[in-house]
Amino acid sequence: MNIKRWGVITAVAIGSVALLSAFKQTDKYFEIAKNMELFSAVYKEVNLLYVDEVNPSQTMTTGIDAMLESLDPYTNYIPEDKIEDFRTQMTGQYGGIGAVIGERKDKIIILMPYEGFPAQKAGLQIGDEILSVDGIVTTSKNSGDVSKLLRGQADTPLKIKVKRFNTPEPLEFTLVRQKIKISNVPYFGMVNTNTGYIKLSDFTQAASIEVKKALTDLKAKGATQIIFDLRGNPGGLLNEAVNISNIFIPKDKLVVSTKGKVSEWNTKYITELVPDDLNIPIAVLVSGRSASASEIVAGVIQDYDRGVIIGQRSYGKGLVQTTRELPYNSQIKVTTAKYYTPSGRCIQAIDYAHRAADGSVSKFADSLHVAFKTTNGRTVYDGGGVTPDITVVQDSISPILVALVSKSLLFDYATEYRSKHESIGDARTFNLSDRDYQDFVTWLKDKDYSYTTKVEKTLDEMTKQSKQEKYFDAMKDQLDQMKKVIAKDKENDLIKFQSQIMEYLEEEIASRYYLQKGIIESSFDSDKDIQSALEVLNNKTKYNSILSGK
Repeated sequence: MNIKRWGVITAVAIGSVALLSAFKQTDKYFEIAKNMELFSAVYKEVNLLYVDEVNPSQTMTTGIDAMLESLDPYTNYIPEDKIEDFRTQMTGQYGGIGAVIGERKDKIIILMPYEGFPAQKAGLQIGDEILSVDGIVTTSKNSGDVSKLLRGQADTPLKIKVKRFNTPEPLEFTLVRQKIKISNVPYFGMVNTNTGYIKLSDFTQAASIEVKKALTDLKAKGATQIIFDLRGNPGGLLNEAVNISNIFIPKDKLVVSTKGKVSEWNTKYITELVPDDLNIPIAVLVSGRSASASEIVAGVIQDYDRGVIIGQRSYGKGLVQTTRELPYNSQIKVTTAKYYTPSGRCIQAIDYAHRAADGSVSKFADSLHVAFKTTNGRTVYDGGGVTPDITVVQDSISPILVALVSKSLLFDYATEYRSKHESIGDARTFNLSDRDYQDFVTWLKDKDYSYTTKVEKTLDEMTKQSKQEKYFDAMKDQLDQMKKVIAKDKENDLIKFQSQIMEYLEEEIASRYYLQKGIIESSFDSDKDIQSALEVLNNKTKYNSILSGK
């Protein structure tokens, strides 16, 4: 075949492909236009003819939310009235009094004042029940409504009336709102004479600056090794994950790359600064609720063999979101790419692209996970979060502890304890005695903390099934006997799970005196992840062996 003939055939083939592509693109645009017209027609007819009055904005928001929900949980529509909340989430800033509030037994309660902000400075305490804000009675409102009353422009005054345990008359406080910047690092301190501890709870603006400061201060206090706690951290700003990684790894190193359908989202993020410390031993703590940016940092530390990862497998969110402005001051947060750690792995755990017929999604099968190599040649895998180098198995939470927490009984007892004890000494060394615990057990006698164990639920299901299958008459005596045995044994649960309940109660009480700092410091001795981190950091042979892969 001559070159001229081959060129003609090739041109025809290319033209056919281009034409086919154009047809497909045209079909796609037609489908979009058709469905937009259908959606508009349905929306119009419902608003015009539906038997009851329809709120147009609410109906449209519901429709948009349902559409985006079919994609993934992170692609969200943000209407104008929610923009301020979204900005607070991204920046960690708002105008208010600096306190977390919540509902306890149909009451609006101060759950945690932030240290150094108006609520704490004015003397509001954990457990105070909010009765009114600027004369507006709050007893019939939910926590969201009360939160809106507390927030406002910085430098504006407000009055709060509260009821405090063991105080006969309501207390009134006058506060001045200020710009609240929630710290990304709610706590850093020394666990022992040479081990520093940094808790990072978010990746909002300036997170890397806060981590740098914490590291510098801890080293000045004698820290020669660091526990970096990312447990429960849901993530946040990608650039902050890059900057925090840069604290511990060299300049000009790949931190993360993103790949999406649109080429502009295909980006490589490289460290640009001189690191703060390349050598200090690090133990990074992760949990099943460590996600997104926290997984990037943990993945970077692991891929470069810079530190040991300890805890439980992380959540597995390897998706990147971008915020785009929409008409009428609304926005959309849309998933635009997947991210990949330096070794090349994507740690996304759930496959949203392939849904079952019922709309459900599942995790990527273990058989589909691909192996990658760290700098030192250790094997790591994609498709399921960051797997720790040392997995720590946590004790299961007993049903009785769940009941005591959910019914706010530990919360209430800690508040009452605070009213009777002026101080508890240092949170690290605070421990309840057996006599203290017996006082708590006595206090519980007239309280309702009923609960159903898994064994009881199984027994109830057996009873139900035996009746359906006509075995109940033959099994009735045995079932009744088992119920009696379980009921009798449950009477001992307060003793059987004493150590677990006491640990939680000690942290709750410590918070009444030292707020967030008290909860963290009180847990140092009982926290299995922290104890595992100390064990490996103090054993340099084991630490180096893990990182070398030997």
